Amino acid sequence: QVHLVESGGGSVQVGDSLRLSCVASGRTFSPYSMGWFRQAPGKEREFVAAISWSGGRTNYPDSVKGRFTISRDNAKNTLYLQMNSLKPEDTGVYYCAASRYFTDLADLTRYNAWGQGTQVTVSS
Repeated sequence: QVHLVESGGGSVQVGDSLRLSCVASGRTFSPYSMGWFRQAPGKEREFVAAISWSGGRTNYPDSVKGRFTISRDNAKNTLYLQMNSLKPEDTGVYYCAASRYFTDLADLTRYNAWGQGTQVTVSS
């Protein structure tokens, strides 16, 4: 089982940027597809971004497309999420997750390992 630890969250203003990191340990990082999800208070966990094991394919929902960028460094066992032009609706706990699958990565049930989450708060 891969173990995931997120970092980089914080409190920022509208329009600011943040970069989240997720370090993997335990099992080899590179065969896994990876994703970022977020959960706001009282809401369900929602898909934010996904990336293939090679980094060659990425996927985003319309709500973050053009503002967020997912990337990975397999040599460092690290996943990143660059978030620009942040909005109040981006507030939530952000989780990274690992998947043995290569398709349907917007579906959280496709993931078998999750980090503990990092809080992102965007104030206007």
